[in-house]
Amino acid sequence: MSHLAPSGKWDARYLGPVPHDSSYYAKCMLGGVLACGLTHAGITPLDVAKCNMQVNPTKYKGLTSGLATLVREEGQTGIWKGFGPTLVGYSLQGMFKYGLYELFKDTYMNLAGEEAANKYKPLIWLAGSASAEVFADIALCPLEMTKVKIQTSPSGTFPTAFGAALQEMKKNKIDTRYPFGSLVPLWSRQIPYTMAKFFFFEKIVQVFYTRVFTEPKETYAKTTQLGVTFASGYLAGVVCAIVSHPADSIVSLMGKPANKGKSFGQIASETGAVALATKGLGTRVLMIGTLTGFQWWIYDTFKSTMGLGTTGGK
Repeated sequence: MSHLAPSGKWDARYLGPVPHDSSYYAKCMLGGVLACGLTHAGITPLDVAKCNMQVNPTKYKGLTSGLATLVREEGQTGIWKGFGPTLVGYSLQGMFKYGLYELFKDTYMNLAGEEAANKYKPLIWLAGSASAEVFADIALCPLEMTKVKIQTSPSGTFPTAFGAALQEMKKNKIDTRYPFGSLVPLWSRQIPYTMAKFFFFEKIVQVFYTRVFTEPKETYAKTTQLGVTFASGYLAGVVCAIVSHPADSIVSLMGKPANKGKSFGQIASETGAVALATKGLGTRVLMIGTLTGFQWWIYDTFKSTMGLGTTGGK
């Protein structure tokens, strides 16, 4: 595929196996829906346990014991609380996260020009992913707040059904700060997370194709390319979990009744830096590493099926 636009000028939208037109970006958005919506919804039990470990660490001391406590007190449905808002919220987030990343990456590369785009590629990955996540979190925030409230409220004190929970959040806007009360801490969690997720993924893929699989990427079987995708995604996810965990803890703690009316800074100060960075971290590393690996694998599998090629390379 020529890297030149029909006008004869260098254009980042023509660097891949197919032109990056509106159809390409729309398909990437759909791939993002599948990648984020399915994976986040599928690990709802881990998320319920993690949120409760952050909010009530004396009662929920670990992943296994936390899940056992939830099942004992609330039954099997207790570990699937928040499935609805998780599925819808992260589908919307994935749509903007992946689709807009592709768009912003191409836009920033074209603004920089061919030489600077190649020289400062990592900065473009960071800027593109951060820009995309700003919009992704606006779409996610109301549903994330609802999910956290469902998952961390004591049994019987808040509706667990998706529709009823949304109505309750809207009805009590002053108390719940719905729909965008958690947007700043969500940005604090998700923008560094996404920057790390895309930067380290792109960088690890680059290392694979320059140090391990040194022939042109397109000469390798799709199974090999998707194997590189999953491994790179998993490793990137571990870094993401560590980088974003303190802000994730605060998002969870904001849903706790005892923290009603408290500011982002006040909650952080009362909890302490060590607790924010470590409570529930092991579970989150397991959750986010696996999650990120599968997200990239689903996304690239979809892209490959659509004839768009896999993400990243030399």
